[in-house]
Amino acid sequence: MRWLFNSYLGVRGVLRNHSLSLYIGTSVVVDNSIIKMSKRPSSDMAKFRQEFAKAKHIVVLTGAGVSAESGVPTFRGAGGFWRKWQAQDLATPEAFQENPSLVWEFYHYRREVMMSKEPNQAHIAIAECEKRLAQQNRRLVVITQNIDELHHRAGSKNVLELHGSLFKVRCMSCGTVENNRDSPICPALAGKGAPDKEATDARIPEKDLPRCKKSGCGGMLRPHVVWFGESLDSEVLYQTEQELSKCDLCLVVGTSSVVYPAAMFAPELAARGVTVAEFNIENTPATTRFGYHFQGPCGTHVPEALAPCPDELVNG
Repeated sequence: MRWLFNSYLGVRGVLRNHSLSLYIGTSVVVDNSIIKMSKRPSSDMAKFRQEFAKAKHIVVLTGAGVSAESGVPTFRGAGGFWRKWQAQDLATPEAFQENPSLVWEFYHYRREVMMSKEPNQAHIAIAECEKRLAQQNRRLVVITQNIDELHHRAGSKNVLELHGSLFKVRCMSCGTVENNRDSPICPALAGKGAPDKEATDARIPEKDLPRCKKSGCGGMLRPHVVWFGESLDSEVLYQTEQELSKCDLCLVVGTSSVVYPAAMFAPELAARGVTVAEFNIENTPATTRFGYHFQGPCGTHVPEALAPCPDELVNG
């Protein structure tokens, strides 16, 4: 087995030993022995830019923080509620089995909200950098924990979505996965999904919830996202491993570094000697393991970090 899969399985075992489950998209506090502290990282942008100018295979790991700057709600932490629930209450196979109407209301609301949001300067800078470096025979790839597709909308082409997408659906009968940006996703959900605590659950009959359009199927659809307690897609993990194995510079943008398995990617790279730069509004449990830390809005520091360098073409 390759290092990524070994580490992924190891982390799942550690979490079970600490009476914690594998939660996707929420903060998981892990025993301090996992995060080994080292010297304080640099905030020298000029020095980072020198390394950026020489890098051939850049990996950008992104999390909820970069989308939050576009006004995307996270539904976790203080005040992060949809009605009386947080994401971990509804984003589970068990919740969907028990009350698919309620779960679809939640995701319908999120889809509608996302259709009103736009990529911010960090998304745009990443996409523009990818396009520019491709002309120099260099590669930039995004590995994201976000399900909002804002990287795609900003123009990024090389995107691996660890947790799936709000705008893909999967049939629970035939397994077909399709892109779906219908608004509303089905007539019964029109006007439903209000987030306020006083809102009444729609209690939509299962026959009126989103259904598979494949001829002869008609099975119930679910969001094509990784729910709490579910494993990540093996093909996405394999592609992620391939990108990380070639990486010679890594940016960690807007991620809390506590959600596994993504939280282990950058520390593994740093341990291998790859330069890692963290961009976040605050320190994370992994901050001191990295070479650089730029504190503040991602939309401010990422465009500066990825702007064209005078000697890019020479190094390319």
